[in-house]
Amino acid sequence: MIEDEMRSDPAPLPFLTGGGEIAQLIGSLDWGRTGVGPIDQWPAHMKTATSLMLRSLVPMVMLWGRDGVMIYNNAYAVFAGERHPRLLGSSVHDGWDEASDFIDNVMKVVLAGGTLSYRDQELMLQRQGKTAPTWMDLDYSPMLDEAGIPVGVMAIVVENTGKVMAERHLEREKERLAQLFEQAPSFMAMLSGPSHHFELANPAYMQFVGNRQLVGRTVAQALPDAAEQGYVDLLDKVFRTGEVYAANGAKFAVQTPESGQVRERYVDFVFQPIRDVAGAVTGIFVEGVDVTDRMAAQVAQRASDMRLALVVDGARDHAIFATDANGVITDWSSGAEEIFGWPVQEIVGRAVSVLYTVEDRRDDVPSLEFATAVREGCANAERWHLRKDGTRVFMSGSLRPLPAPIDGGAGGFLKIARDETARQVARGLRDALADFPERLRDIDDPDEITYAAARLLGETLRVSRVGYGTINVATDTLHVDRDWTAPGVESLAGDTPLRHYGSFIESLKRKEFISIVDVRLDDRTSQASGALEGRSARSFVNVPVVEQGRLVAVLYVNDASVRHWSSDELAFVREIAERTRSAAERANGVLLLREANETLEAKVQERTRELLAAEAALRQSQKMEAIGQLTGGIAHDFNNLLGAMSTSLQVLSRRLGAGKFDDAERYIGMAHDSVRRAAALTHRLLAFSRRQTLDPKALNANRLIGGMEDLVRRTMGPSVEVEVVGAGGLWSTKVDGAQLESALLNLCINARDAMAPHGGRLTIETANKWLDARSAAEHDLAPGQYISICVTDTGTGMSAATIARAFEPFYTTKPMGQGTGLGLSMVYGFVRQSGGQVRVYSELGQGTTMCLYLPRHVGEAESEPVLLPEEASSPGEGETVLVIEDEATIRMLIVEELEEAGYRVLSSQDGLGGLRMLQSGTRIDLLLTDVGLPGGLNGRQVADAARVTRPALKVLFITGYAENAAVGNGMLEHGMEVVTKPFDIAALARKVRAMVETQAVPPPF
Repeated sequence: MIEDEMRSDPAPLPFLTGGGEIAQLIGSLDWGRTGVGPIDQWPAHMKTATSLMLRSLVPMVMLWGRDGVMIYNNAYAVFAGERHPRLLGSSVHDGWDEASDFIDNVMKVVLAGGTLSYRDQELMLQRQGKTAPTWMDLDYSPMLDEAGIPVGVMAIVVENTGKVMAERHLEREKERLAQLFEQAPSFMAMLSGPSHHFELANPAYMQFVGNRQLVGRTVAQALPDAAEQGYVDLLDKVFRTGEVYAANGAKFAVQTPESGQVRERYVDFVFQPIRDVAGAVTGIFVEGVDVTDRMAAQVAQRASDMRLALVVDGARDHAIFATDANGVITDWSSGAEEIFGWPVQEIVGRAVSVLYTVEDRRDDVPSLEFATAVREGCANAERWHLRKDGTRVFMSGSLRPLPAPIDGGAGGFLKIARDETARQVARGLRDALADFPERLRDIDDPDEITYAAARLLGETLRVSRVGYGTINVATDTLHVDRDWTAPGVESLAGDTPLRHYGSFIESLKRKEFISIVDVRLDDRTSQASGALEGRSARSFVNVPVVEQGRLVAVLYVNDASVRHWSSDELAFVREIAERTRSAAERANGVLLLREANETLEAKVQERTRELLAAEAALRQSQKMEAIGQLTGGIAHDFNNLLGAMSTSLQVLSRRLGAGKFDDAERYIGMAHDSVRRAAALTHRLLAFSRRQTLDPKALNANRLIGGMEDLVRRTMGPSVEVEVVGAGGLWSTKVDGAQLESALLNLCINARDAMAPHGGRLTIETANKWLDARSAAEHDLAPGQYISICVTDTGTGMSAATIARAFEPFYTTKPMGQGTGLGLSMVYGFVRQSGGQVRVYSELGQGTTMCLYLPRHVGEAESEPVLLPEEASSPGEGETVLVIEDEATIRMLIVEELEEAGYRVLSSQDGLGGLRMLQSGTRIDLLLTDVGLPGGLNGRQVADAARVTRPALKVLFITGYAENAAVGNGMLEHGMEVVTKPFDIAALARKVRAMVETQAVPPPF
């Protein structure tokens, strides 16, 4: 508003002189736009009032007219805050709209000639963007014109929000202190004057003194029982000296006049002098707590502590001691003194680690036990500890943390443990004796036996050194090859003159068992105790070894510390010595026997090698005979087949040259028949090698057997009764159906031959089999689900030797010329290649069962294709076929046949050239490739590389020999099929048409 209403050329106005910054704003404002009119036309009374207001240091504002046009001084501008200078010249109703009701009343009363005055008036005003309570002193009076008529309101505004809030805070604090005084659990009272008049007493104080009348009376008047017990004298002293008096556990016998009964109470209290401004004592503040229950508990605790001390001192078989938080011993029971040998005056103040073994101190076991006790509340432990004299004691007990003291600081620990040395030693000795035979079980060297015994003794008895040594009685010398020593202890290996270490050698010569507790105290060693101690032998045990009445050796057990050898320990040493001697003697006997047998064993080994060489030569001879039989049979068969083909073609060629075309089909058929027979023979060879290319499909064996049942019956002849038993709910299996049919037919023919010439019964049976780990291992299969197809005959059966060789290649029991020995090998190769197994169950004269185990296929069997009569291939529709074949004649014939069938044909003689075409942008609908190709890339590698950029490419493999490694271990992938050589060219064309017309399906990955 100020910016919009500034005068363009304000002239100086005398009545505004000395008004400061606000006067300049008033002088520059265009008042003609307000209800008071132009400033140079203001009446004299208005100018006078403005001049007086501007010179006042008190916040003042003038409200002119009914609208209450605001004119104020600098002090009021500070009060207005962010509303200044907007308020200047505005209506008070607009400027303070949140207080409009209050302002309406002020304007109404004062413009009527009245006055108003408010103290600590609360108004809710907008300040700094939020509404907050504001307290003010407000004085309103009318401003009169020359006629004495009220034309405005003079307001004096003094804000005292801070004062009001401070007063209210102080009042709340007073109320809170009063509540605390009333609700305090401790008793409180306020006394005034030298006579100690009660001014205040809280409920706790009233209850403590029996709810007597107190306020307004002196202590002596209200509490005569307190005066009798000297408490008034104490109050007089505090008032006189001004010194605080405090007491803990003071006795106060409370006796009320009404009951006359005396109640003994104990209190902690303080008399606190109260001083005035000048420092003079004007009263006493009394505060205290009834601690009667605490005092009773302390008395009870002291009694309990005394009883506990008696119990602890009486527990002579237990060590009970306490430490501070740092592990320094602070308390020590008489039982601990007796067990550990430390008097209380010597052990208190020492670190608890002095009771632990060197090994445990090295591993920081004391600190670990303290940490466990703090973390879990208790640390249980069974371990060896050290007595004052250095001997060991086995303790079983617990360590618990103690609560922290009331006066602060960290708590300590309490250890209670029982001496279990005798039990532990006895148990250790029993376990060692039981373990000794196991330690010696695989040892046959006498020296190793004696060392194992020494080690067992040393580890069990926890001594310094144990060993066996031979004694030269002529020189009194001990000779040791090897002994067991504790870490850091010197070995006695070598020669030791025993006379340098005392006269105990005489006891050994008398075959006496020696046990010395302390070499310093024994007459036999006292003179040489220093030398013995220097070799870690403060105490020792010697067991003489006597042969034929003469001392020959000694078992020695040394300890670097004084050792009170128990009867159990000495018996243990004797027992180990006896057992060791017996074991060593047996080992010596075994060594002598072994030396005696070495010559005989060498002769047996030489004879065995000769026999094995003869057996290997015989086996090689038999193998070569079988190979010769096979190759002779194959050569014979192939010569017959080649002769038939050659003769048929020669006759056909001669007749065609003579113009004789009749019977041409018959001669061509003869050649075709020879080709088919040759292909069948090669397939049998491939099956035997387990490298034939398979075309597995999910099938139901029951349906397959049902489809070939008539063929089986015709093949068996009238003398063989055929029975087929198909299992209900037979699982599917995924195998090459044609190969399975061939394998079953082969088994049936073998069964027929086994039942010739009298015939018998042939049974074909199927079943579901679930092989667990044990059954699968017996069948040399992985655990899982399988189907079985068993062919059983009632023929002559087989011996165990025949069964063992039944699947060997070249092996046959048939007469020469009636078999090559490849039939069962073919069956075995096909089944194993399909993930299954073949088993033979037979006895001579009882018939034979041949079982095929094939893995289950999870899923439905594929529907059998509808077999249509062979017909000429339907013409193609311009599809592109890439032919890769290294044999030029075959490649030319295939290309001509496919082009005549209407296909666009591309060709290559090797895999590399074909791959370049496949990696180009040329359309190719089918890849027809030989598996075996020259140039480093076989047909399968070409197909895999092509499918990187053409994942849905259809592939037809042609192969004439074992290339199963090239087509995936005999298994074809999705979208791949195979045709074996030799093939019918028309059948090949039909296969191409079928694959081309099949809708492309992306591979399942």
